[in-house]
Amino acid sequence: MTSMAVPALAGGLLIGLCAVLMMAWLGRIAGISGIFWQAVSRPAFFSGGAWRLFFLIGLLTGAWTVHRVTGLALPVLPETDTWQIVLAGLLVGFGARLGSGCTSGHGVCGIGRLSVRSLVATCVFVLAAMLTVFVMKMGG
Repeated sequence: MTSMAVPALAGGLLIGLCAVLMMAWLGRIAGISGIFWQAVSRPAFFSGGAWRLFFLIGLLTGAWTVHRVTGLALPVLPETDTWQIVLAGLLVGFGARLGSGCTSGHGVCGIGRLSVRSLVATCVFVLAAMLTVFVMKMGG
């Protein structure tokens, strides 16, 4: 096993475990785009949704905590213009809304619940990613 395989395996197991616990305790799917959208579109503390803010804070501080504890490198930002990163984020957000969920909601939670809709959505996500990489490699 490579040096990065163990942290990746541990991270994957923790994501799966947390998705199961979130469904068991809150009856909610751990779809990041839905959690983010609901956290920013309504006052979370007044609608019983404070957990969404804590969830998002945990996402943001999780990578930093792992870095501080283990010394593993943080992800490197791509060398590109800020407008391209913003545009990519907006397109991903639009796609997540259009597809009624994101890769975490469909790929982790939906497939785990044997949802045919989530299986189809995840296949579309993967194919779109493969096509994007192909087009970018051909142009670069």
